[in-house]
Order: sequence, then structure tokens, then C-alpha cells
Amino acid sequence: MSYQALYRVWRPKNFSDVVGQTHITRTLQNATVQNKFSHAYLFSGPRGTGKTSAAKIFAKAVNCERSPVKEPCNECSACLGIQDGSISDVIEIDAASNNGVEQIRDIRDKVKYAPSSVPYKVYIVDEVHMLSIGAFNALLKTLEEPPKHVIFILATTEPHKIPLTIISRCQRFDFKRISQGALVERMEYIVDREQIGVTREALEAVALSAEGGMRDALSLLDQAISYSEDQVAIDDVLAVTGSVSQQKLATIVETLQRNEVKETLQHVDSLIQEGKDPGRFIFDLIYYLRDLLLYQSAPGLEDILERAIPDEAFKQLSSSITADWIQQTISVLNQCQQEMKWTNSPKVFIEIAMLNICEIQGIPKLAAQSSSVEPESVQKLQQQVEALEKRLATIQQQPAAAATSAQEQKRPQQRANRKNSYKIPFERIRHVMNEASKQDLQTIKNQWASFMDSLRQTSPPAHARLMNSTPRAASDNAIVLSFKYEIHCSLALENQAIIQQQLAEFMGKEITIIPIPETNWQELREEYVQKQRQQDQPEEESQQEDPLIAEARKLVGDELLDIQED
Repeated sequence: MSYQALYRVWRPKNFSDVVGQTHITRTLQNATVQNKFSHAYLFSGPRGTGKTSAAKIFAKAVNCERSPVKEPCNECSACLGIQDGSISDVIEIDAASNNGVEQIRDIRDKVKYAPSSVPYKVYIVDEVHMLSIGAFNALLKTLEEPPKHVIFILATTEPHKIPLTIISRCQRFDFKRISQGALVERMEYIVDREQIGVTREALEAVALSAEGGMRDALSLLDQAISYSEDQVAIDDVLAVTGSVSQQKLATIVETLQRNEVKETLQHVDSLIQEGKDPGRFIFDLIYYLRDLLLYQSAPGLEDILERAIPDEAFKQLSSSITADWIQQTISVLNQCQQEMKWTNSPKVFIEIAMLNICEIQGIPKLAAQSSSVEPESVQKLQQQVEALEKRLATIQQQPAAAATSAQEQKRPQQRANRKNSYKIPFERIRHVMNEASKQDLQTIKNQWASFMDSLRQTSPPAHARLMNSTPRAASDNAIVLSFKYEIHCSLALENQAIIQQQLAEFMGKEITIIPIPETNWQELREEYVQKQRQQDQPEEESQQEDPLIAEARKLVGDELLDIQED
């Protein structure tokens, strides 16, 4: 028989085998015993925490020939058939590859048929959040009122992507990450049954790397077993997972604490050259410092340590480092961890973080220096404080009316300052209007939406400043932008350089922006239009018309009137 991975061999077959989810397994057991189970369930939680396994165990429990029972017997034909997948009434569906409306409609058409082999037909839909909106809508009515012989179990790692109309029709169970202690205990049970030699330290390292997932833990353990020779040691696990040994972590912490920059950078470079994962190194270092801090606070609680083994070197290091230094170092490493997510050069950020941590060492020295201030300086400071207190008491004794009148005098001035915070360049705008053309303005308007989108990607703050602007007039080298309020004009000028630079790149020429409030623009435009009309009107005749000709014009009209001069 071909080899099977550990996580497949040791997949839970009973509720008692599901690790770390007692709050869920107990509820499901009571429901099966009392025959009070629901028609639809939603199992959500991180990967590898037992969602689909619990769903399959529940399907066996409700269909077991000895039902109602807390645990499936795993001996009857129903349990064995569901376990090996030979019973067609328990259907497992991968929503990632069957997420269309047609597949869900097929389920909807078949649910009305009674099960052929067992009392209940169970649909287990894995990764249900991958269904399309149309598929969810097709499932909605069936999920709300399915036949009495049908049970739906929806499993997902991202419940926030599921419509609320679906969630409200299900009993929801949230699977949690499995604790490190529970992972180690389960792996010890498995390696004991498999007769595999694995050290406790190796299992703890595997549990830490698994990050709360039983399936991930067994996969890493399987990989470490294949890598090792006779017995799986911690070095084998570190080689497989890319983690850093506790000894090296302790050495790096010691060099950082002693402000030895050269040695620290050499250690970091050595780890990167060995092929260690930079992200895993920062992760391990944060957890090692966390364990140091917790051990300082509560030495008796060694069970809560997740990354460190409290040996003699660990205890000595814990007593030589202050809690403030550890907290500041963790803060710097956390910032480094965030920045590493968006870079292709993680080593650079690690080295910068190491340099910043070394600078933390100077903080206690400054505090010590400040504590040794000369007595004369202290006396001078005390005298100044006393003088300030006297002046404050004098001010407080003055009538409140004086303060009120002073405030009233300041308010008009503040309003005037606010009102005049932006001086509108009327002459510059008039000059642009004189040189403006409809073609230039139309070109700007046609490209404005694309320019704004480009500006949003280049500089979101500058884009926000121009959100409420409208191009009003444009010449060959300038554009007048109107804003609803005067404050928007001032804000736009704060980002004038980046706006004009981006506009020049977009339009292919240098263009200056001139802001103006919308109300002032309307007034200026009306003034300009009136001026243009006056210029277009013909000049009035310098001499008045002859009264005889005017009377003849009234009698016969302009068409029949023929004026001839002598």
C-alpha cells in the first residue's frame, strides 16, 4: 500500500479526536443525542482546525445505525460508508471549483429526493465563500426551508465574504486556533502510536511554526521525519521550517543589548546566507523577546512560554535586560515586520531595525545624566516657576470683563484674517481670460477625468485638494479653477507644485493653476461678458439725425426711404 501523509492517516474519526474545539464538539454531541440538530450549519475558522472533519463526523453521528449517540460507532455500514465515501447521500462539494449557478441549481433540484442508504442526506460545502452571488441566491430558498431529510454544513475560512442572508439561516460555529500545548500533546500521541522518535523541543518548534493549525503541524512533522535520520531533533525542524535556534536568538539579543553593532549585523548576514527566512527570523525574535518579558514578570509560569525553553542561559539573559528595553525592541521589530511585507529587500529593513535597536541603549544613559543636575540649576528653575505662578495668580484676579473685551476685539480681527487668508489674483485671471480660447478649455475638460485619476495614484493628498474643482478658463500656459469655498483655494496651493508637475507630464507642457472661489468667478465672468458686449457694439453716430429725415422714416419706413445728399 502506498504511503499516506500523517494528517490523512490521523484525520479525526470521532468528536473526541477534534483537538481544541470542545465548545463545538460538545454542542454537536448534545444535539445528536437529543435529536435537536438544525437543518443548516456554518463552520468558520482558520485552516487546519477541524471544520470539514467535524462536519463529516457529524454526518456519521446523525446517520449511525445506533443513533442517537454522542460518538459515531465507526463500525456499522453507514459509518464505514460515509468514512470511505461510498454512500452517495453524504456529498462533499468544493465551492472553489463548483461555484456557478448551475451547480447550485442541480443541488436544489436533487434535495427533494429522499436519501437512499441513510436517514439524512448531508451536503458539506467547503470554502463556501467562493460561491458567486448568483449561486448564493440560488441556494437561499433551499437553505431556508429544505426538506426534513436534508442537512447543509457550510465550511469557510472567510465568513465575512458570505451574505448575511445566508449566515442568518445557519447555526454558526467559530473554530479557533489550536493552542501550542494541545498541538504538542496530540503530536506526542501520534508519534507514540507510529513509534517515531521525536524530541519534545522538536515538537514545540513544529507547533510554533504551525500557527494554530493541526493539519499544518502534522505536515511539518511529516517533512521533518523525512529529513531526519534516526530521531527528529530540533535542528531538523529548524532546517525544514526555516526558523532560528534559541541559541542564535539569545546571541543576537545579547549583542543588541550590549550595543555591538558589528557583531549583530554579522550574525544577521550569516543567518540570511544560511537560507533562513527573514520573515521567520523576525517572527522568532519577537516571540523570544516576548517570552523573556513574560518570564521576568512571572517566573513561575513557564508553561505560557511559546518560543523559548527556560534553560540557564535564558534565565541569565532575562535577569540582565530591562523590561523597557524589551518593549521598545519589540516595537521596532514589529515596525520592521510590517515594512518587510511591501519590499523585495527584507535584509535591508532588518539591518536598519538592528541599528535602531542599538540606539535604544543610549536612553538609560540620558536618564542617568538628567538625574545628576547641579543644585544651583535646580534652584534657578524653582525661582522661575515661582515667578510664573505669581504672574498667573495676578492674571486670574483681573476682572473677567477685561478678558471678554479682549476676546471680542480679537474676533473681528480673526475673522478678517480668515476672510483674507487667500488673496484672489484678479489681474492674473483677467489676463488668462483675455488670452483664453474655447479650444484650450475643451482640451483641458476632455483630459480632466484622466488627469485626476493619474493624480490620485501619484499623490492622494493632492488629488483630494482638487476633488471639488472645475476648470473655468484656459489659455496656452494657465488654467483657472473654481472652488466652492475660499479655504479650498488655499489648500490647493499647498500642493501646487505636485499638481502642476503632474499636469505638465500629462499635457506635455507647463501649465499654471490659478484657484478662485465660485462666487468670485461668477462676478468676474459677468464683468468680462459685459465688457465684451460694450466693445462689440458699434460706435454711436457723432451727429444727431436730421428731424425731417426722422419724420420721413416714421411715415414710410426704412425700406421706401431713399436719402440723397446734395
